[in-house]
Amino acid sequence: MVTLDEATVARLKTQGERFEILIDPDKALAFKHGEKADDFLVTDYVFKDAQKGEKASEEVLKKIFHTTDVLEISKVILKKGEFLYTAEQRKKMIEEKKKAIITLLSQGIDPRTGYPHPPRRIEDALEKAKVHIDPSKSAQEQWENILKKIRPILPIKFELREIAVKIPAHYSSRTYGVLKHKYEILKEEWRKDGMLYLLVSLPAGLQDTFYEDLNSLTKGDAETKLIGRK
Repeated sequence: MVTLDEATVARLKTQGERFEILIDPDKALAFKHGEKADDFLVTDYVFKDAQKGEKASEEVLKKIFHTTDVLEISKVILKKGEFLYTAEQRKKMIEEKKKAIITLLSQGIDPRTGYPHPPRRIEDALEKAKVHIDPSKSAQEQWENILKKIRPILPIKFELREIAVKIPAHYSSRTYGVLKHKYEILKEEWRKDGMLYLLVSLPAGLQDTFYEDLNSLTKGDAETKLIGRK
């Protein structure tokens, strides 16, 4: 457990009241990301102002949270409130979100060539556009606004490709499981002999990756046909 000096604050403002708890930043972040961790508290108190040491009254806690259980209240504060990240956590989270955003942008294509932009080119565009990445938001929440900022620097077009696939029987079950996990399957047809026919929809930027996955799973024995572009 970290010391008081190493602890950080999580804060929730609701119904005209402010509540703060002192937490182990790494364990609290793990809990916030869905891990089962109940030992993130550094002190067993809910404060009005942690810096001044002013505790919230039991009366107010009951009114707002309908309980005085510090752990249960603290879980609500972490889930709904503001988490003050450490500098190291913030840096790590920004890098993780940046990689995820680059992955999403890589699903588009360069309209001049028809091929996806390399990740390094997208990263350079993010830097040139001075894009701000919010560590508290998911990549999915941010990437469309980021796309608007980098488009003057890096033209990107998003298309969907529909590909018909014929998979030999001895590869069909395993291949289906992998493809269903990674791509959108619009139609499927299982023949009596075990042969599998699929219609798959995917971003244009993932087309080459899809073919690589398919060839790896079927040792190159699958047949494909590009049906449409949207």
